Amino acid sequence: MSRSRTERTEADSAAVLSALGSKYSAEILCAAGTPKSAQALSEDIEIPIATCYRRIEELVDAGLLTCEGRQLSDEGRRTNIYRRTLDEIEIDFSSDGPEFSRKRRTEAKNRLQDKLED
Repeated sequence: MSRSRTERTEADSAAVLSALGSKYSAEILCAAGTPKSAQALSEDIEIPIATCYRRIEELVDAGLLTCEGRQLSDEGRRTNIYRRTLDEIEIDFSSDGPEFSRKRRTEAKNRLQDKLED
């Protein structure tokens, strides 16, 4: 493996571990199984909106959450809608560095879950 690939993998691992280690991150990922705005996530989890935005940014940067688009809020403002990118993550610490096994969400699963929520 090339040095740049190794460095990128280590940086990705560090970002994932850092994001998952932050308070409320796991709750946000659980709540974001269906598309939700930061405001809806903040209300669902009962955390301050500023904290929610910080955690969302960390989770997006780590590739664990994605912005699926924008929609109008009840106040008529455009807001980003977020959904988690995976259903499971396993972290193995037995080797020199953490190794991740991820079960990514498929687009088909997203569409099916959206239909069930309607």
